[in-house]
Amino acid sequence: MTKAAVVVAHNEPIEIREVELAGPKAGELRIAVRASGVCHSDLSVQNGTVPFPPPPLVPGHECAGEVVEVGDGVSRFKVGDHVVTQFNPQCGRCYFCARGQGYLCELGVMAATGGLLDGTPRFAIDGVPLRQMAMLGTFSEETVIPEISAVAVPADVPMNIAALISCGVLTGVGAATNTASIRRGDTVAVLGCGGVGLNVVQGARIAGAETIIAIDRFDSKLELATSFGANQTVNAAETDPATAVRDLTEGRGADVTFEVIGLEPTIMQALDMTRRGGETILVGVPRLDATLSIPAALTFLYTNKALRGCWYGSSNVDREVPKLLDLYQRGGLMLDELISREIKLEEVNEAFAAMEAGEVARSVIVL
Repeated sequence: MTKAAVVVAHNEPIEIREVELAGPKAGELRIAVRASGVCHSDLSVQNGTVPFPPPPLVPGHECAGEVVEVGDGVSRFKVGDHVVTQFNPQCGRCYFCARGQGYLCELGVMAATGGLLDGTPRFAIDGVPLRQMAMLGTFSEETVIPEISAVAVPADVPMNIAALISCGVLTGVGAATNTASIRRGDTVAVLGCGGVGLNVVQGARIAGAETIIAIDRFDSKLELATSFGANQTVNAAETDPATAVRDLTEGRGADVTFEVIGLEPTIMQALDMTRRGGETILVGVPRLDATLSIPAALTFLYTNKALRGCWYGSSNVDREVPKLLDLYQRGGLMLDELISREIKLEEVNEAFAAMEAGEVARSVIVL
């Protein structure tokens, strides 16, 4: 038995339950969860914006932990190793992995099933299977995950810091340094400055952007964005953000714009504030039924704009995780500053409320 947070139904408060946890099968790890970030994607699973896997389920995917048991055939990890999880496993062998696009790994589709690579979860309540978000389910004291969903980290890296790398940092920094084509001296606009958006801001700084415009509806988030590298801010509750960005760029618009919210209106705003020949990068996760109605010629053909999706920061995790940790240890990546609150597992509902109110960059569950 282990204690876990359980989504029993969409838009219902999460319940803390004692659940059964089966041991690892071949190619799997059992890990003791030490820290798990509360990400907006967890909220999206709880409220049905992302409707898979369906409840009941154990949410959580941004995690650092310690290996306590290994299944048959596991070769990369041993008991006692420290790892971070990844919500998009990378097998290293499929068509996409072989071409350096591990973030599109063909096994990643299994994350939507609520089970592991064999399609079945390891959690249960009274013998009834309990699904795992993204093959992980890290809002729990322990969990069982595929070996390819873990990346080793040095034992001297604090667990609360390591957890942030596994999702928000990889996604946000990677969006700026991998997905986008930021050139030194560029002007970048970041629409949405939550946990991922702040990492886009510092990713743009790392990539060499000269002007970084942070856009949000909360002054508290804009203040944080300034500390992460933004040198211009726009409160979208007070002014039209696209007009504001054009005013700050002599009417042109930003060279690269990042939409980190996932709503149709803000996606359209992001396109509108991108200059001719510029890039708009979609990082936020919209509802599956979200659609865009875009004048193709005026938006793309005559203006030469590019619209690109960004999944998991276009990251090769085995390469990016060590690189980001090294950058952090050399003082070039802000991670401690992302942690607004450290909480107990029982406080996850309050963490969701704080996220929606714009009060936090990241709450981290510490076990």
